[in-house]
Amino acid sequence: MFRNYFKIALRTMMKSKAYSLINVFGLAIGMAATILILLFVQDELSYDNYHVNKDRIYRVTRAWYNEDNEVNLHLGHVAPPFGPLLKSDYEGIIEESARVMNWNPLVKGGDVVIEEDNLYFADPEIFNIMSWKGLEGDLNTALDQPTSIILTRSSAQRYFGDASPIGETMRVDNQFDLKVTAVIEDVPNNSHFHPEFILPMVLVEQYYGGAENFMSAWGSNNFSTYLMLREGYPMQQLQDSLGNFLNRHLNTSASGRKPSEYNKLTLWPIQSIHLESHLDSELEANGDIAYVYLYTVIAIFILAIACINFINLATARSAKRAREVGMRKVMGADRGMVISQFIIESLVYAILAVILGLVLVQLILPWFNNFTQKSLALDFTQNQFLVVLVILITFITGFFAGSYPAFYLSAFEPVDTLKGEINAGGSGVSLRSVLVVIQFTISIVLLIGVGVVQDQLEFVKTKELGFNDHQVLVLPVSDDIITKYESVKSTLMQHEGINNVAFSSRIPSGRLLDSQSTTAEVDGEMKQINFRIADVHTDHDFLKALDIPVVAGRDFNSELASDSTEAFIVNEATVRVIGWQSNDQAIGKKFNYGARQGYIIGVVKDFHFESLHQEIAPIVFLVTNGRGGSLVLKIDEEKQAETMAFLQEQWSFLRPGFPFTYFFIDARFDEQYANEDRLGELVGYFSALAILIGMLGLFGLASYTTEQRFKEIGIRKVLGASAMEILFMLTRGFSKLVFIGYLLAIPIAYYLMTQWLETFAYHGVVSWMTIISAGIIAMVFAWLTVGFQTLKAARSNPIDSIQYE
Repeated sequence: MFRNYFKIALRTMMKSKAYSLINVFGLAIGMAATILILLFVQDELSYDNYHVNKDRIYRVTRAWYNEDNEVNLHLGHVAPPFGPLLKSDYEGIIEESARVMNWNPLVKGGDVVIEEDNLYFADPEIFNIMSWKGLEGDLNTALDQPTSIILTRSSAQRYFGDASPIGETMRVDNQFDLKVTAVIEDVPNNSHFHPEFILPMVLVEQYYGGAENFMSAWGSNNFSTYLMLREGYPMQQLQDSLGNFLNRHLNTSASGRKPSEYNKLTLWPIQSIHLESHLDSELEANGDIAYVYLYTVIAIFILAIACINFINLATARSAKRAREVGMRKVMGADRGMVISQFIIESLVYAILAVILGLVLVQLILPWFNNFTQKSLALDFTQNQFLVVLVILITFITGFFAGSYPAFYLSAFEPVDTLKGEINAGGSGVSLRSVLVVIQFTISIVLLIGVGVVQDQLEFVKTKELGFNDHQVLVLPVSDDIITKYESVKSTLMQHEGINNVAFSSRIPSGRLLDSQSTTAEVDGEMKQINFRIADVHTDHDFLKALDIPVVAGRDFNSELASDSTEAFIVNEATVRVIGWQSNDQAIGKKFNYGARQGYIIGVVKDFHFESLHQEIAPIVFLVTNGRGGSLVLKIDEEKQAETMAFLQEQWSFLRPGFPFTYFFIDARFDEQYANEDRLGELVGYFSALAILIGMLGLFGLASYTTEQRFKEIGIRKVLGASAMEILFMLTRGFSKLVFIGYLLAIPIAYYLMTQWLETFAYHGVVSWMTIISAGIIAMVFAWLTVGFQTLKAARSNPIDSIQYE
């Protein structure tokens, strides 16, 4: 019986080739898009799942609170004493504790010299926590010696080719000679960080001058700290006790607040770091669970649109299949057999569509991987999820797309169908109308989304930041450059293409992560400031180099010795939060920051130091005493080529052995919106797919509608109707459905995109021009699709129409 159903399905498909092609191609596009998106979603959800003990591994994070119990700063890193103290205080509960700290030094191995980004100091217990596979050497002892270094497979090949690196010596930062003691497999792509070199933690003390105080300081929050709890121990019980832990080890604040009142430690499950941890410091850029939800919904929408096409076309052709159903019932087939026939027919379409869809996925995958920066693959042997996904999509799509036609057609009475008295419209017409409306509602929501994302990107990239970020070049520094900074600055300023040179601990487009305790003079008294004021250590020319306007007081003056030890400049946000009544009132006020005591000499206008995702933070600028990380150069745009050549030549003297690396501040700001760029493009592509699938469906419906009304068209033409009048008659119904879909899409899109815009501290609005444009685009594509078929019918010879049938 089922074999017979398959034969009938294939014969029906061959009999109506255009209808079949539209169905298969529409379903294939929907399935391909769905498979691509769900492969991406699977990868995002798989981060850090490969660890054997993943359910009991946690990262410790640290947050600071002001007196209003609001978070000032939440770091994914903590101070170095936390890990060992937690392990000691909770012996028997915490099985393992390990710290890692990132470093970006120059690395030399053999004849290869590279400035690396993924070098980490680590405690040896890290290998008991993370499930990283050893290839050579003994991971249990590989970090025992302070002169050890562990490589990954890729980093070993980068420096030593296919030869074993064990025992080879590598020079790090031109000061450490380290021996390779082990090689591990490359850390999987689906990890929240990817070390390529691992060094013993004891080297940190040597790197920072052997200062033991560094490893016991509570203020150096540069260490990602991981804990592995005892199996079966409830994490929340440990979490609830961490307030008492802080009270035991930290000091009460100057205002009398207990450590647990201004600090909080949080245990963050390792599996949720990639998608849910968006803290003020992360080892690498993370994903976003909100985008995973969004992409999943888009995948479901696109597949639904494809299925809607199938249902629409099947019900539209119900009259042609009605006599077939009637004959089958007369010959003894019951309703269940008829339903089975149409479900199997639908499954045949789905099977053909999924085969074509997989071909499309394989063709698109290289581009998609490059676009999403992933390494996704159609590997059925290794990815059981993919096998289940394809099977589910095939059968769910086949059943969903074929269920309504099956139940609708099987309900026809055989006598009525054989007499030709069935209504091909009826509920079918109302259902088709509803489904077309749903299709275009979804498509227009996506189109509005594309427009809003593009508008917001334009907003953030063109918004005045409050300083001049154009042609501002940033170079890294070394201890040697810091020591002889004035000489370096003098040399660079001699080039006519360099207008200014400055020095700073933090650079606009980066994050403001540094802060210290603050007291300030308010109403004649020194007041403890219980909110975070970020600090930027600079030289005297930093504000000039970036054209940051001083709105009260003055800039730093290199001729005044006191400016290097006592002077502070703050932004307007600091003035507001401290409680001074005006910018001018702040000038001359006593201000103590960390160990430095002094007074306010100037106030700068608020400007966007960080991306527009963050609100403008309170900032204090102070002349550095050697702390800093970057040179800031204002260069002449017309002399950029020769200036860059000069800088590259000078770099061999300034940082011998280091590659010439730099970035422009304006470009770095743009890079911060890479996720939004990709979101806009991806939603744009899938909006185009949704419109394409919808057009295929409209094309099929228009073809069938004109075929059904072919005789009516001929009669109207004989009676004097023009081609344009007939065209308007045939497109009016479809236009009405698209317009209803547009009206429904407006509130849905407005709500969703308003919620998305709220993720920015500074954002535009959902523009009515964007909403109107989306409606026009949808309507134009609908007219073009329907008009092509209807115009052909409207311009046909009326004699042929009247003789039809």
